[in-house]
Amino acid sequence: MAASAVAAPTRNEVLWLYRSLLRVARQFCDYNIREYTKRRTIDAFRHNQKLTDSSKVAAAFADGKAQLEVAKRQCIVYSLYAPKVKSVMDIKRSA
Repeated sequence: MAASAVAAPTRNEVLWLYRSLLRVARQFCDYNIREYTKRRTIDAFRHNQKLTDSSKVAAAFADGKAQLEVAKRQCIVYSLYAPKVKSVMDIKRSA
């Protein structure tokens, strides 16, 4: 099969992935991990925004889906060991 046979994801699929990554980021208990995941998601999508080659877009999308699965698993693990005391940043946010 030729490399051009790789189908690029649709705009809706890309937006779904972006929203899903941000949604998972919000679920982290720890402020630092939550903000890092959010920042990493935004930076990665901005970096890949200019991709035009369908095979590169498909590869970036596949990597994003893999990162989503990793983030979901890490969210579960972090929730098992959540800190007992809220972060100073979380206290400021709720006040």
